Amino acid sequence: MSEKPAYYITTPIYYPSAKLHIGHTYCTSIADSIARFKRLDGYDVFFLTGSDEHGQKIEQKAEEAGVTPIQYVDGIVALFKQLWKELNISNDDFIRTTEERHKKVVQMLFQRAYDKGDIYLGKYEGWYCIPDETFWPENKLTPDHICPDCGRPLQRVSEDAYFFKMSKYADQWMKYIEEHPDFIQPESRRNEMIQFVKSGLEDLCVSRTSFSWGIPVPFDPKHVVYVWFDALVNYLTAAGIVDDPEKFKKFWPADVHLVGKEIVRFHTIIWPIMLMSLGIELPKKVYGHGWLIVDGEKMSKSKGNVIDPIPLLQEFGSDAIRYYLLNDIQLGQDGNFSRDRLINRINSDLSNDLGNLLYRTLSMAAKYNKDVLHKGDASADPSIAAASAEVEKNAAETLKTFRENMDNWKINDAIRAVWTFIRSLNKYIDVTMPWSLGKDPAKQPLLDAVLYHLCEGLRYVSLMAEPVIPIASEKIWNQLGLENFKAAAFKDLVWGGIPDGTLTHKGEQIFPRIEIEEEEAKPAPKKEKKAQKKENSKEEKEASISVDDFFKTDLRVAEILTAEKVEKSKKLIKMTVTLGGDDRRTVVSGISEYYKPEELIGKHVIFVSNLKPAKLMGIESQGMILAASKDDKLEVPFVDMPAGSKVK
Repeated sequence: MSEKPAYYITTPIYYPSAKLHIGHTYCTSIADSIARFKRLDGYDVFFLTGSDEHGQKIEQKAEEAGVTPIQYVDGIVALFKQLWKELNISNDDFIRTTEERHKKVVQMLFQRAYDKGDIYLGKYEGWYCIPDETFWPENKLTPDHICPDCGRPLQRVSEDAYFFKMSKYADQWMKYIEEHPDFIQPESRRNEMIQFVKSGLEDLCVSRTSFSWGIPVPFDPKHVVYVWFDALVNYLTAAGIVDDPEKFKKFWPADVHLVGKEIVRFHTIIWPIMLMSLGIELPKKVYGHGWLIVDGEKMSKSKGNVIDPIPLLQEFGSDAIRYYLLNDIQLGQDGNFSRDRLINRINSDLSNDLGNLLYRTLSMAAKYNKDVLHKGDASADPSIAAASAEVEKNAAETLKTFRENMDNWKINDAIRAVWTFIRSLNKYIDVTMPWSLGKDPAKQPLLDAVLYHLCEGLRYVSLMAEPVIPIASEKIWNQLGLENFKAAAFKDLVWGGIPDGTLTHKGEQIFPRIEIEEEEAKPAPKKEKKAQKKENSKEEKEASISVDDFFKTDLRVAEILTAEKVEKSKKLIKMTVTLGGDDRRTVVSGISEYYKPEELIGKHVIFVSNLKPAKLMGIESQGMILAASKDDKLEVPFVDMPAGSKVK
C-alpha cells in the first residue's frame, strides 16, 4: 500500500495581547475546512496553529497587570485553546514561541544567517508601531507618521540593533515571484506585494535592546530576537527541522500559509527572503484572506464592535458559526458579519434544506419500512427510474465539483454545489411522492428505491459537508445506520455504499430553527373586546364577495415537513411546509388541542399561499392551513395530491 501524500497547512500564530475575536475564528475555520477536506481526500495532513508570545507589547501588558510575561500569556493562550476546542478545530499541533523547541530553532537559524554575513550590527533610528511590532521606513509614511496598518501614532526610537540584509535578495525575490505566479494568492495581494518591493526594500531590524521579553541573540545576549525572525520561524520548528528530521523531510515545504491580509507582506516578502538566505525551500503558497468587518468597519476596541466568538458558539453551536463564515463570506474579500444573516442561514440552509431532508427521509423510512433500507427497484415506473438515475448522476458530479473547488480554494462554490444537491434531493421527494407509494403494497420495490436513493444521497452529503459542519455530518452518518465515520473518505463515495438491510436511526432535528422571541401583544380591554366582537359579527352578516374576489385566493396543496409546539402557547403549532420545489414556508396554526405535532409530519393539507404574513407569538406565519370547526371540534382536511397542486 502506497504512503499517503503529505499536506502541511498553517494559520498565523496569533498574538496573545488580548482574547481572540470572530476574525481569528474565521481564519482558523478556513484552515480547518481545508485540512479536513485533504484528510478525506486521502492526504496525511499536518495542520498547525499557535501563539506568538514575545515582544514589547506583551512585556508592557504584563507589567500593567502586575504579573510576569509568561504568566500573562499563559492565561490568554488557555483561552485560545478553549476557543479552538469549542469551534471543533482539528489542528495537529499548537506551537508557542516560548517553548524550548522553538528557542533552539530560532537561535540556530539566526546564527546561520549571521555566519553567512546576512545579519550585521547597526543602529536603528526611525518610526515604530508598538501594537503591531513593526518598524516603518520614512518612504512608506505620510507626514503625520501614522501606522499604515492600524492607524495608531508611531513612536520615534533609536537603539543598537542587528539588521537582516533584505535588500540583497530583492532581485532574487522578484525572479521567484515571476516564476511562481501562484505563490501569493489571491492575485490582488500578489500585485500589492510586487509594487511594495519595486518601491524599494530596506534592510530589516531583527533584534531589540529596549526590552528583554524575547529569545536572546545567541552571540550577543544583550539583544533579543525581534518578532519576525522569531514568529515566522515557528512553521519550521513545528515541522521538525531540529527535533524530527524525517517529519521535516515529509512535510516541508508547507503547502499553504493562510494569513489575514494585514500580514501578507511579512509572509510573502520577509519570510521568503529569510528562507532564501538560510538555504531552505520556500512554502508553496501564501493565501491572504480578507477582514471580517462589522457594519462596514474593521473591528476595533475603540469602536466597540469587537465580536467575542465564545458566546456565539455557545448560543448557536460551532457547525452553524462555521457554515455561516465559510459560506457567506467570499474567500479573499472582506466580509460583513451580521447576526440576523447568521440566523437566516441557520433557518434556511441548515434547518429547512438539510435538517428537514434528513428528518423527512428517516421519518418515512420509519413509517413505511420500520427503519430498514432496501435497494429496491425503480424500473417499474419510468418517471421514478429517470429521477433516481438523475440523483445518482448528480451525486457523482457534485462530488467532482466539490473536490475541484476545494482544491482551488473556492470554498464558497464548493459549499453551494453541495447545497444545490441537497435541494435536488428535496425536489426528488416531491417528484416521487413516497407517501403515495406507501399506500400500495405492490409499489414496495419503488418505495424502497426512493428511500434508498435519498439515504445514499445523504451519505454523500455527510462526507462532503464534513469539512464545514463536522458534528452534524457525523450525526447524519450515524442516523443513516452507518459506522466508522472517522475512517470514511471520498474514495468510499461510490454509489450503492449503504448495505441492503441497513437499519436507520431517526434522531432529533440536527438543526432546530432559531426563533427571535418577541412579546405577545397585550390583550385589549374588555370594553374594546366587546365592541370589536359586535363589529365583527356585523361584518360577518354583511360580508359577501364576488367570484373574482374568491379567485384572488391562491389555495395550494402543502406538505408538512416539520411540526412543533410553540413554547408558552396552549394552542399554537409551528410548522414548516413545502409547496413544491424550493418554496418553503413557516406557518403557525391554532390546532395544538386537536393534533400532536408528530401526527402532522408528511400530511398534505390545503394552504392559503398568498395571505399577507402575520406574527403570532413573535413567529412570522407565511400563510394559513385550512381547517373545519364546529362547536368544540376542529378537523384539518388531509388530501392525497402532490405539494403545489392548485385547489380550485
